Amino acid sequence: MHARAAAASISALLGTAALLFPVSPAAAAPGAGTPPLVIAHRGASAHAPENTLAAVDKAAELGIRWVENDVQRTRDGALVVLHDDNLRRTTDVEEVFPGRAPWKVKDFTAAEIARLDAGSWFGPAYAGARVPTLEQFVHRVERHHQKLLLEIKNPELYPGIERQTLKVLSNEGWLDSSHLSGRLIVQSFSAGSVRTVHELKPGVKTALLGTPRVADLPVCAGFADQINPSHSTLSSAYVATVQSFDGPHGRPLEVFTWTVDDAATAQRVARYGVDGIITNRPDVVREAVGG
Repeated sequence: MHARAAAASISALLGTAALLFPVSPAAAAPGAGTPPLVIAHRGASAHAPENTLAAVDKAAELGIRWVENDVQRTRDGALVVLHDDNLRRTTDVEEVFPGRAPWKVKDFTAAEIARLDAGSWFGPAYAGARVPTLEQFVHRVERHHQKLLLEIKNPELYPGIERQTLKVLSNEGWLDSSHLSGRLIVQSFSAGSVRTVHELKPGVKTALLGTPRVADLPVCAGFADQINPSHSTLSSAYVATVQSFDGPHGRPLEVFTWTVDDAATAQRVARYGVDGIITNRPDVVREAVGG
């Protein structure tokens, strides 16, 4: 996940009519004293190439139950697991398709993307790793009995991606009661996208990435179960205020913060009372906070 100017789009969608709720440092965080969950960001991406099946395997090897990923859409409508909206940084697309700049995901078919090496950039041990489809990714997560925090990336580039993502999840058995009760969260930086997921499938747990204004939290709580900010924007007062609202399923809003890769920061945000920590180094964070 990248920090971005999400606040502007959130405010544009939510409007400015919400009342300002004061931040209360004294508010008690739900589950105080419980270690936060540890979520492997793009898989265990400090140890294996991000968003690949190898990164899921490494998270499982480390004993990490939650895996985060990113979803984009190809030219022919397939959903693939990739963070960037182009293929340059994490594949050999410039070598395989030298005349196809700027190498946007949406300009390539799923078959073309399947030809790319998505592992050599990370290290020779991972040469030949591929960009997985969403179906392949959830199969691997299921194999390890893990849980999935799925981010819909750049929904403005892919109209209808929310419905399509839910259809793939349904086809793969991820919208049954056992998954909805604690194994799946769908998130986005786009408030509109999160709201769409909630409206299409109210049983799905949803999360809004970013740090909305306190004034906007009552409206966010109508369609998001979590508010998931960058650790650099957090305070204990903000976390407590978020958690003082009940989300669409009648439970207190949760806070998963990102991207925390060192012990000191992990311990700091744990003291704030966050419910989860998203990290490239889940082994380091788990050791630091006991999650």
